[in-house]
Amino acid sequence: MDNNNLAKLLIDDFGGSGNLIEVINCMTRVRVKVKDDSKVDYEKIKTREGVMGVVSGDQIQVVLGPGKSEKVAKAMAAISNTKLSEEAAASKNQSKETDKERLERTTKENKEAYKSKQKQSGFKKFTAAIASIFVPLIPAFVGAGLIGGIASVLSNMLTAGSISGDNVTNLIQVLNVMKSGLYAYLNIFIGINAAKVFGANEGLGGVVGGMVYLSGMNPDMPINNLFLGTPLAAGQGGVIGVLISVYLLSKIENALHKAIPDSLDIILVPMLSLLAVGLLTMFIIMPFAGLISNGLIGFIDGVINIGGAISGFILGALFLPMVMLGLHQILTPIHVAMIEQQGATYLLPILAMAGAGQVGAALAILVKCRKNKQITTIAKGGLPVGFLGIGEPLIYALTLPMGKAFITACIGGGIGGAVIGAIGGIGSTAIGPSGLALIPLIYNNKGLGYLLGLISGYIGGFVFTYFFGIDEKYINGAALDGSSKFEFK
Repeated sequence: MDNNNLAKLLIDDFGGSGNLIEVINCMTRVRVKVKDDSKVDYEKIKTREGVMGVVSGDQIQVVLGPGKSEKVAKAMAAISNTKLSEEAAASKNQSKETDKERLERTTKENKEAYKSKQKQSGFKKFTAAIASIFVPLIPAFVGAGLIGGIASVLSNMLTAGSISGDNVTNLIQVLNVMKSGLYAYLNIFIGINAAKVFGANEGLGGVVGGMVYLSGMNPDMPINNLFLGTPLAAGQGGVIGVLISVYLLSKIENALHKAIPDSLDIILVPMLSLLAVGLLTMFIIMPFAGLISNGLIGFIDGVINIGGAISGFILGALFLPMVMLGLHQILTPIHVAMIEQQGATYLLPILAMAGAGQVGAALAILVKCRKNKQITTIAKGGLPVGFLGIGEPLIYALTLPMGKAFITACIGGGIGGAVIGAIGGIGSTAIGPSGLALIPLIYNNKGLGYLLGLISGYIGGFVFTYFFGIDEKYINGAALDGSSKFEFK
């Protein structure tokens, strides 16, 4: 499309000339400041020919690519009689960037462009909410998991007679107390975070999470379920039950805020909310969520145990596409539920192989495209963190822009997953880390098996990418698409 015509259409999509405050040219994108965001038709902007993506925010960013963005920005400013600015300061700073800083910027910009093309369905909003609940807990999972791992190793050594003494026994107890600071009260933490995300009172969310433990019930005289007649079981439904209960809490609490006079709000709303949600949680939600949780965990365990290498390959190969679509967040409550029930998630080590495939692909690219300075610099910058399980630089700045390399990297991840599935019984005591960083969290002394899976993923990603994943043009020095974002002097 002609740049002037595109500029005219974009002005209309932004709500007309009167809605524009400033147009800014930023190398690969046009940034626009508007008066009223509600007048902007984001869907139309995304469908315009030449538009590669849209990123919302204080400045709305239309990704057009190098060269084109400058021409369209100038045309938009001229046609609408709007102030035109150049991000000269940014350009000046970018010329002084180190290779690491340039890689980080490229990764971020490419990720934004890919994400902006995806439609925000209700399911994606749901998975984003799940991520907001669990992401703040990841450092706690890592810290508590590593401490628990140390305690487990010491306990095994004590049992085997390799070490002995009261001091060691006391140290193990101290470490277990630290670990239990998270795992013994995990549902309370989740309840607080869920309340924050769902719009309920955070204190009430923590109370609802604590109800799952049935702390006030006499174990010798258990309460019977009003509908089933069976005794209530502490912890039934776990994290899934807490999420459902706190979501209902947010609805009930907000409805009561509207119905109850302000003078009685502080007294009646918390009490009535807890009464309603408490009864629903104990007698309906906990048993229902227990069925869901047990069913999901049983299904996943069955898929891994029965399918073995085949299941491992499919899961390892498909995980990165799930990440690209934002669907991986839905697995977080399942990982946590597996850790609660079984002490480890046997799904995470298989999925972690996806990163190993990316590392193997990057190594192949580094070898085969060694004369291409841009590509080798990206690969060298992304590999160190890739080995530690942080795959975004390799995905968004290297394999995904290359196209076929992303597919062959996924195949490498499938090979690693097949090895993990074939060995069996390899689990992780916490979520968060991946790659080599996950080794200290591998359950029941299966670290060697996990390492074998990683190596297989590296080799698989390397071989398939080396022979099938690299276009000849990159070997001959061609730059990646959008390469002006990653220029070298």
